Amino acid sequence: MKHLLMIFGLSTMLSACAAQLQLAPAPNIFREGNNYPEEFVPETLRTASPDIFYVTDRVNEDGEYGSKRSSSMAFGRAQVKFGRDLSWEELLEGTRADSNKAVSTLWVPEFEEIVRFEPTPIPFVREAGALNHVPEVRSKYDEQTKEFQDALRAKMRETGNNKVLVYVHGFNNDFDDSVTSLANLWHFTGRDSIPIAFTWPAGNGAGPLGYFRDRDAGTFAVHHTKEFFRMLADIPELAQIDIVAHSRGTEVVGTALREQMIFARGQGVHPKTAMKTGILIMAAPDVGIDIVRQRLMSERFSEAFEQVNLYVNPGDAALRLSAYLTRTRRLGALRDKDFAPGELELLGKEGLVFFIQVEDERGGLGHGYFRSNPAVLSDIVLALRTRAFPGGSLRPLEQKENGIWLIHKNYPLERLPDLGFLSGDSPER
Repeated sequence: MKHLLMIFGLSTMLSACAAQLQLAPAPNIFREGNNYPEEFVPETLRTASPDIFYVTDRVNEDGEYGSKRSSSMAFGRAQVKFGRDLSWEELLEGTRADSNKAVSTLWVPEFEEIVRFEPTPIPFVREAGALNHVPEVRSKYDEQTKEFQDALRAKMRETGNNKVLVYVHGFNNDFDDSVTSLANLWHFTGRDSIPIAFTWPAGNGAGPLGYFRDRDAGTFAVHHTKEFFRMLADIPELAQIDIVAHSRGTEVVGTALREQMIFARGQGVHPKTAMKTGILIMAAPDVGIDIVRQRLMSERFSEAFEQVNLYVNPGDAALRLSAYLTRTRRLGALRDKDFAPGELELLGKEGLVFFIQVEDERGGLGHGYFRSNPAVLSDIVLALRTRAFPGGSLRPLEQKENGIWLIHKNYPLERLPDLGFLSGDSPER
């Protein structure tokens, strides 16, 4: 009976992993006169109906992306509307943390495929003892890659932005969840990047069966994720790739980037140079801690990034239930006692990986705080805009004796940083 109740609870709770299509409450950093930095937003991006790029391996059926798997990737743009027929000025008013004007909805009225790639794997033939791609198919795939890259080059010229913000969603999220969640984050960071959602074929139902179907769909999507990041890194004008991944999306991203890293080292190139990776943010990562140790830490995974921020909540109900199903502790719900002896000390000496514990988080099962908690949003915005490490004046997080950083619900209002420089580089690390 106890197990049946647990399964019933899982069916209900895990269905709540899907994002709510609403603009989140404004980050705390926009309070007390330090409001949204609209003066730094490129003129072409000052709209309440921006385009969000996407790459997906979902099947497009009758003009909709569902949860079926496609062997070919699609690249396109989706229009995301903030509210109903808002002007830019009205959106700014709703963005300010001290405003009473709410932006109730984020929605996707239309999307357009720009490039449809050849299916993978690309067929190959055996020639002189080697396996080579069929030239005609490989040529088409390369032409499609160039179309993808040229579209992003055009956006870089239009906006003056030479970095990309990639978002990868988690379990039970559909296409609209993905692009609106990214729009939410991108808007609050000041629209100083080109936003691209990688949306894999999740949404295969709630409960345990849906959860495991989505896990398998994430494994399927790894190759396309890796190809997507490779194509991005091969754009000469692109300076860096920042990545935000949530829940099961962290496993998809982690596996794809790990494979890229191994390939770069095999070519004799430093992974960060080859991959152009900047900041990696993993929010509520639904990955087994033993898998992280054996597959990521063993490969010196953090070496490929400017910094890695792991947001964890020991009270995350969705991850506790995931741990029950998988019989392994999940990274995003780690408690202090779950760390191996000396592990935090070693990471502290490394200076690239930061565990950030979210306090007093109860909304959305304590799992979706990366897009709804004004304190967490504040730290994500500060990390992406200032490039600062935790603990300085620009990211004034508190640190426990064991090295874990803490986010209080009012962070960083006690020590609100001066954000007047946000149009340029951070004055401190």
